[in-house]
Amino acid sequence: MATYAKGRERRAEILRVAREVFATRGFRSASLAVIAERAGLSEPGLLHHFPSKDHLLTAVLEERDDSEIERTRRQVEEEHRSRAEALIDLCRRNATRPEMVQLFTVLAAESVDAAHPAHEWFVERYRMIRALLVDGLEQEQREGRLAPDANLEQLAIEIVAMFDGLQLQWLLDRERVDMVAPFERFIARALPGPPPPRR
Repeated sequence: MATYAKGRERRAEILRVAREVFATRGFRSASLAVIAERAGLSEPGLLHHFPSKDHLLTAVLEERDDSEIERTRRQVEEEHRSRAEALIDLCRRNATRPEMVQLFTVLAAESVDAAHPAHEWFVERYRMIRALLVDGLEQEQREGRLAPDANLEQLAIEIVAMFDGLQLQWLLDRERVDMVAPFERFIARALPGPPPPRR
């Protein structure tokens, strides 16, 4: 049991270090040797947990996305918060963790290249996020908070574009760009309903 727990802790530390290295160097410039050294391991020791750099990248991306999707699901289904509240909550949380936003932004940009190991992951990820948004928007429509003729697929694309575009501008110029307030205003227009509480 102790060995299993130690293995989980070691894996978590590797993922933490890999997130930092991928965020600052990108995937192609990051080396397993650097990640292993920063995690206090030899390269063969790292490969015991993750058999390749591609596997490590996938694990980093999936860990981030899985936790965010589960939190949003819990907010809507168990805490009975609106989709608007859940989206704005995510934006506010991202504003407190620039390293995670940078990781995602750098890797997403790199993955435009079809030869990038995360290309298909990002293609499928964006399709999945848009589909989840459409599912939620359909519920908003059924509850009368969206016009019955609203183009939900297009609205989902616009929400993702606004979210990611604001994050990029914020990363480049945090002194002048506040990504939360513009996103709140956009969501208030896109998803009419009671405004989420200010915190």
